[in-house]
Amino acid sequence: MIVLGAILLVLGWLLGISLLTYLGGILLVVGVVLFLLGSTGRAIGPRRHYF
Repeated sequence: MIVLGAILLVLGWLLGISLLTYLGGILLVVGVVLFLLGSTGRAIGPRRHYF
């Protein structure tokens, strides 16, 4: 999710498509939050790790 968010963020910025930039930023932030919570050992829903 982090990689997809970064790709969409860069593509949206390069192509000038604001929707891709927003979606990429949101996916990037959600991916980082899930990664941090999963790496601390907290279970998020049924999954313990999101990487």
